[in-house]
Amino acid sequence: MNDADLLALYFARDERASAETFRRFGGYCYTIAHNILGSAPDSEECVNDVLLRLWEKIPPAKPDNFYAFIAAVTRNLARNRCRAENAQKRGSGEIPLALDELRDCTGPDTVEQELDSRALGSVLDDFLGTLKKEHRIMFVQRYWYLCPVEDIAEELGISKSTVTVTLMRTRRKLRIYLEKEGFL
Repeated sequence: MNDADLLALYFARDERASAETFRRFGGYCYTIAHNILGSAPDSEECVNDVLLRLWEKIPPAKPDNFYAFIAAVTRNLARNRCRAENAQKRGSGEIPLALDELRDCTGPDTVEQELDSRALGSVLDDFLGTLKKEHRIMFVQRYWYLCPVEDIAEELGISKSTVTVTLMRTRRKLRIYLEKEGFL
């Protein structure tokens, strides 16, 4: 079943849409949620929340890229859950670590607000288009999917230090790019 068929099930309000979505994208959603939450039970619950949210949003939403739409819904739900669970004990997991790494690019206390803005999203898309493919993969894996550096290194077959240095240089380039675009 392709994305168009799956969307047609949602628009027909056919309950098979959720089952098919889980079959095709359940593992993908779980991985995103687990990278953020770090807990299997919380990640499984988040996947169920994603299925419910998709049922509520489609229709009227008709995403052009279903894969990216599901990733965004999963990421947002997992981040919200993580924020709620860690409101008093900030500093655990990959989210604060990844956001701290980006803080140098956007300034203090503005990272989360800035990353959610559409204007910055467009500029980030343009910036990512300037990067080499491997550097873009590292950046997206780290700051969108919140993957640990070790996992990125393993997936790409390179050393952890190579990933760390590349991300540091990419953040430096991002800061310059954002300054040039008037975001800083």
